[in-house]
Amino acid sequence: MGTLPEDWFFRSRLKLRHLQLFVALGEQGNLHRSAEVLGISQPAASRLLIELEERLGTTLFERHGRGLSPNLYGELMIRRARTIIDELERAGEEFNAIRAGHAGLVRVGTVMEPAVALLTRAIEQMHGERPGLRINVHVDVSRALIAGLMDGHYNFVISRIPAGFSGEHFVFEEIGEEEICFVCSRSHPLAEQPVPALSTMVDYPWALQPPGTLMRQRVDDLLRHRGLEPPHWIVDTSDLATSLALVNASSFLTVTTRGVAELLCDPQRFRIISSSTRLSVQPYGLVSLRRQQLPPGVAAMMRLLRQLIRQPPPI
Repeated sequence: MGTLPEDWFFRSRLKLRHLQLFVALGEQGNLHRSAEVLGISQPAASRLLIELEERLGTTLFERHGRGLSPNLYGELMIRRARTIIDELERAGEEFNAIRAGHAGLVRVGTVMEPAVALLTRAIEQMHGERPGLRINVHVDVSRALIAGLMDGHYNFVISRIPAGFSGEHFVFEEIGEEEICFVCSRSHPLAEQPVPALSTMVDYPWALQPPGTLMRQRVDDLLRHRGLEPPHWIVDTSDLATSLALVNASSFLTVTTRGVAELLCDPQRFRIISSSTRLSVQPYGLVSLRRQQLPPGVAAMMRLLRQLIRQPPPI
């Protein structure tokens, strides 16, 4: 099999139907069910796949009794087909937004701290400058956000680039660190202690982000560095509302960013536990894909964010 030319998709007469079939096969893993999803017959779906494999000069899927499994080439085509289909769907959303009198659509993903600080300032100012611009904000952990950026779900994200993702795909513009803190209820036994010892805190149940997340790693590293065993009872949840509900109703402790705690934790019900050491996680930044053409509204939003990043935070 030779090297594909740059215009391989023209020479192989790649069709939108091929892309839809790849996405369906990636989701269904079965040619019959994929054909049903597309509303075509199984023989027609089989012909679409075979004709493209012949034009590319390689198989894309391994056939077995249970269905089809993509090989490396098939996985590549499924991933890229999803991106192209998603971009076409987003084009329809922007088209409808402009037709309805809006000025476009911005889809941004963010970790928690910028969502309650930097991004809210940007949205407020953008509303004054472009009142018709629609802005969708999704809050998640960095790994999910970067995967969503690569899959075309976001125009840009405010996050970190986790291990396992190649930095060559992204433009990363550093913003700052997230300071993290412990939170307990106002009625908690530790609430009145000036600086509770970490060795005492681990005797209580904790609600933490799931293993593998950056904040969880920071907490685990802190305990390990102090020679302490993890709390005996940990509830793993990425949902802050669930964590705060547990803290409010019982003796649970949780960990979140200081900016979020100061915004959401009513001092009549919660207490931010003082620590002898400033705790933070590695810097987050404005992350976009290289060689990406941005719609005007998205470009304007990113320019505004860069301006706000250079400004000192409001007091």
